[in-house]
Amino acid sequence: MTHSHPGTALITGASSGIGAVYADRLARRGYNLILVARNRARLNALAERITTQTRQAVEVLEADLGAAASLARVEAKLREDASITLLVNNAGVGTHTPLLESDIGSMTAMIDLNVTAPTRLTYAVAPAFVARGRGAIINIASIVSIAPELLNGVYGGSKAYMHAFSQSLHHELGAKGVRVQAVLPGATATDFWATGGLPVEQLDQAIVMSAEQLVDAALVGFDRGELITIPSLHAGEDWEAYEAARQKMLPHLSSNTPAPRYLAAR
Repeated sequence: MTHSHPGTALITGASSGIGAVYADRLARRGYNLILVARNRARLNALAERITTQTRQAVEVLEADLGAAASLARVEAKLREDASITLLVNNAGVGTHTPLLESDIGSMTAMIDLNVTAPTRLTYAVAPAFVARGRGAIINIASIVSIAPELLNGVYGGSKAYMHAFSQSLHHELGAKGVRVQAVLPGATATDFWATGGLPVEQLDQAIVMSAEQLVDAALVGFDRGELITIPSLHAGEDWEAYEAARQKMLPHLSSNTPAPRYLAAR
């Protein structure tokens, strides 16, 4: 951000991994912070370290975003705190377990955290951003949003939602002063993998990026005004070609007649 006083960033899933790195990096950019996660002890330790190192104000908000009451408290904070200028929707859960081997209750909980929570948080803060003509939303999606075959289908679907949601938000709010970025990490060295039952050490290390490198690269994309940032994709022209092909199709996706290939032979 170019403002001398960029305001306050609210970061979900901030107690470890990508969220904790965002907290560190944004504080060093001059943001005050509101750190949201379930683990108060980790949040307090992170807040103390960041305050000591950067002298930025750090507020801790213990909340389980998969629980309606906790989610409502964070929504209220976003609506009521006029200092908030950046929302980082980072909290999420995933799994590599195939669909038919996954518990439906766990899949529903994944949708609650990965889809419902960031949607409600965005709706809580976006009106204020528009009213002020200033604000930014960073949504942590995943490369599986464009490669759903790689992991569990519900996880891929939830991240595809965040990808599409970000594109729609940009389309609707970009001209109203609200910046939107979707970050699509590949495999990243965080607790995500162990939590999902596959320790990161078991992955091919050639495909695993550190959380620090991921966030630093994502912030370069943010500074450049990117809507979609894929830090691990070296051939940026491949994404440009992919997006160009998508844009070319858009005017032709709806028609009052079926395409000839779908007409029954006569």
